[in-house]
Amino acid sequence: MATVAIVVLLSWAHLASAALIGPPHALSVTRRTTADSLARAPSINMATKGFVITGGAGGVGFAYADELVRLGHWVVICDVKDPEPAVQAIRQKHADGVGRIFGTVTDVSDAESVQSLAKFAQAQIGIVHYWINNAGINGGRRSFLEVPLPVVEAVVKVNLIGVLICTQVALKLMQQQKGVESHIFNTVGSGVKGGGTPGYACYGATKRGLPQMTESLVKELEEGVQGYGKPPPTAGKVNVHVLSPGMVFTDLLLNDSTPELRKFPFGVLAAQPQEVAEDLVPKILSVKGNGQKVEFLTTDRVLQKFFNRFLRGEKSEYIDDDGNVIKMPGAQYADNGVRLQY
Repeated sequence: MATVAIVVLLSWAHLASAALIGPPHALSVTRRTTADSLARAPSINMATKGFVITGGAGGVGFAYADELVRLGHWVVICDVKDPEPAVQAIRQKHADGVGRIFGTVTDVSDAESVQSLAKFAQAQIGIVHYWINNAGINGGRRSFLEVPLPVVEAVVKVNLIGVLICTQVALKLMQQQKGVESHIFNTVGSGVKGGGTPGYACYGATKRGLPQMTESLVKELEEGVQGYGKPPPTAGKVNVHVLSPGMVFTDLLLNDSTPELRKFPFGVLAAQPQEVAEDLVPKILSVKGNGQKVEFLTTDRVLQKFFNRFLRGEKSEYIDDDGNVIKMPGAQYADNGVRLQY
C-alpha cells in the first residue's frame, strides 16, 4: 500500500507541477540614464538594487516589495488603484532601514501610462536593476460563456498586452543603463503549460502565452532576428525570465472559491504572500544568465507538501477540514478569507 501511495503522490505532484509551474547581481552604479534623473534621483550604494513591481499594492506584489525594502533595496510599486496606503504601510514598517519605497498609479494595459511609470522609476530610484511584471486579473471563476465580453477583453489587456507593453518599455529603459546588467521577470500561473483551467479559460490562455513570449525575447536578445542581423550592442545588458509564485492566498485564488477547492488543492499547495516572497526574493536577487525559471512550487516542495498531507496526515495551517479559512489570532481578514496585509 505504501508503494501505491507513493506512486499516486508522484502522479499528483507531476500534475500539479504541470498546471502551476512555468518553463548575477547586476553591477550597481550611480550613473543616471538621463540628465533629468541625474538631477533628481538619489544615489544608491553598491549593495542596493532598484526594483519596479507592477500590481504591487497588494498580494504577492506587496509582499515582494515589503521583503525587498526590509533587505535594504529601493522599490517602485504601481497599481491601477492608488498604492499610497501600501507605500505608507511599508515605510512605517521599515522606517529605520535603508530601503525605500515609492508608488504611482499605472494602468499596465495602457502604453502611455507604462511609459510614465518608467520615467517615475528613473526619477525616484535612478537605476532599475529588476522589473517584475506581476500585475494580473482572472475575471472571476465561471464558465467562459458566462464571462462578459468586456471582462474577456480586460483579462487579455492586463495579463498579456500589459506584459508585452511593460516588457518593451522596461527593455528600452534598461538597455540605456550603461554598465548595468538587469532582469525582467514575467509572472506565470495556472495554464502555463497548456493544461485546462476550467472556470478560468481567459486567465489560463493569457498565462500560456508568457513563457513563449519570454523565450522569443531571450532568442532575440542573444541572437537577433534572422534577416536583420545580430542585435547592436547596447549600453546595458538585459535578461528576461519567468517567475512562478504558485498558489498564493490572494483575491485571485479565493474569490469565487468553493470549500472543495479550498480543501484541495489550496489547503495542500497554497501559501501566504509573505512566505512566497521570503522564498522567491533571494532567488530573484541571485539569478544569473538569461531565460531562467524562478519558482516557488518546485517539484521537491510539491512532493514534500503531498507527503506531509497524505502520508504523514498533517493538517493544513490555513484551511480546516470543512474547507473554511483558518483565521490566525491577531490577523485581520477580508470577507473572502484573504489575510489583510495592512
